[in-house]
Amino acid sequence: MPGGSGISTFSTEELPERDRVPIWREVFGRSIAKVDLELVSESPLHCESSIRALPGMTIWSSLTSGVVTVTRTSTHVSDGDDNFVLNILRRGQLAVAQGDREVFPDQKGAFLWSNAEKGTLRQLETCDFVSVALSRPMLKGAVKDVEDAVMRPIPPSTEALRLLNSYINILMDANAPASSEILALSAVHVSDLAVLALGATRDAAESARNGGLRAARLQAVKADILANLTHPDLSIERVAARQGISPRYIRDLFNGDQTTFGDFVREQRLRHAYRLLCDAENYHRTIGETALACGFGDISYFNHCFRRRFGETPSDVRQRANLDRSN
Repeated sequence: MPGGSGISTFSTEELPERDRVPIWREVFGRSIAKVDLELVSESPLHCESSIRALPGMTIWSSLTSGVVTVTRTSTHVSDGDDNFVLNILRRGQLAVAQGDREVFPDQKGAFLWSNAEKGTLRQLETCDFVSVALSRPMLKGAVKDVEDAVMRPIPPSTEALRLLNSYINILMDANAPASSEILALSAVHVSDLAVLALGATRDAAESARNGGLRAARLQAVKADILANLTHPDLSIERVAARQGISPRYIRDLFNGDQTTFGDFVREQRLRHAYRLLCDAENYHRTIGETALACGFGDISYFNHCFRRRFGETPSDVRQRANLDRSN
């Protein structure tokens, strides 16, 4: 079902139990994934999928229960679709065979599938995975011997794969911005990261490092900051150590985003403080306790930054929020 966010969803929970398997086979299998699906286990089918279309590619995430066989047959191959699908296994066990190659991907690892060949994927238990449909022209000149990359396991330790997985999480968030410009840029970033994970040519690698890789690293750094925002010892050095990059590189990433590490941290802490001051459940805290809870170590500095950012004192914001609730 299409969503207002630009993400379409498919869920077997919305279907009568007797119709789940046939509709799942027809809608998700033949129309979306372009494969035959067979539920091998006797347990009830449960499938939750989200699909986002980007310029030149499609991304879908799928959580499917039970033992399932996925087959791309000669009939499917004859449809003329010779593109590729990069599959990232997030949870579960898969056994995949295509041509004379077989792969058992590690969790959070990946493999490239070719729609130009017959193949079989056996889901051995409940699996959560992400698939990125990539056009052949997109990969042909950017990946070293793309045919050799088919069914070659990509280990989860691969940096570009790890960043791609995180970047896709943001794209598949229904609350993420979805303007045509952002989606077009996102498609470039996904392509860059996929190419790097698969083994980019020299020219493609240089372009990808300055495009998708930088964007994904910046997103990862921001996510790290948000996850540790309330820690008073949050620092660029600690974030750099966790991300495996240098503080100088992080400064360069934020400079390209027209801001600084310190400015971003302060802005996010101030926004967090504003939300807490408006929250009735936080009313028992003093202004100083709220500031400390948001990572500010100096109350005077917090008050100064808050008033400059919002044009009101923290007390003003709290009083107005209380008045609004009473009305």
